[in-house]
Amino acid sequence: MSAVEEKLAELGLTLPEVVPPLAAYQPAVQTGVYVYTAGQLPMVEGKLPVTGKVGAEVTAEEAKDLARTCALNALAAVKSVAGDLDRVARVVKVVGFVASAPDFTGQPGVLNGASELLAQVLGDKGVHARSAVGVAVLPLDAPVEVEVQVELTEA
Repeated sequence: MSAVEEKLAELGLTLPEVVPPLAAYQPAVQTGVYVYTAGQLPMVEGKLPVTGKVGAEVTAEEAKDLARTCALNALAAVKSVAGDLDRVARVVKVVGFVASAPDFTGQPGVLNGASELLAQVLGDKGVHARSAVGVAVLPLDAPVEVEVQVELTEA
């Protein structure tokens, strides 16, 4: 077990199976020392635990927890191409999309769920640049979607 996965275990988390693509794309690709994940939905065992818009059917706190799940799914996607999460030199950027009710403006707080998990698990290597974007709708009516870009150490 990698040190990163040991840290996840200390937090009471396990790395899930990679979420299969919903369309014609790969969950993650590597180019050089960088891995780019596709947008990761908060799937748990193949299902969305909650659907709807944040600020309407979904609370900001629920969405923050869902963003955390998205980040966990992104780590699984990174591992699927990197082979070992201990190869992560740093998380470079996180981009998060929040399906938002028209008057909801708390997208940064929602995305803190993903950012905080990455920092908890990876320490300083998990601190990153980030964009938090409110959108009208996401695939499968998911409340949140997160993509992650990481730099790897040489194999």
